[in-house]
Amino acid sequence: MNHGIALRKLGFYPSYRKSVLRNLATSLILNGRIETTEARAKEVRRIVDKLITKAKDDNLNTRRYAHSVLFDKEAVYKLFELAKEYKDRPGGYTRILKLAKFRRGDGTPLVIIELVKE
Repeated sequence: MNHGIALRKLGFYPSYRKSVLRNLATSLILNGRIETTEARAKEVRRIVDKLITKAKDDNLNTRRYAHSVLFDKEAVYKLFELAKEYKDRPGGYTRILKLAKFRRGDGTPLVIIELVKE
């Protein structure tokens, strides 16, 4: 039984939530930074930090796992290049910066999530 596993629902049904988070993770790895809501950024941080940690151990299984999470082959290649840069860093590969900006439709606060540079 999976007791106590916290998950933000983000107002989506499960398959759509998974798709949105995979898209955000792919965009973050390709672009280095993205602007999104705070709740989405916190969920994407979990995914990307786990991906980079697994990518440090570069083998066939981790490459297959990365392909299952990310939508783009180019993002997978870039992920393994990033993992080489972060090899001495024990964690904390992303940073969330709050903006003084709110989404126009519903007033949700926006943040920038970015990959930390060494």
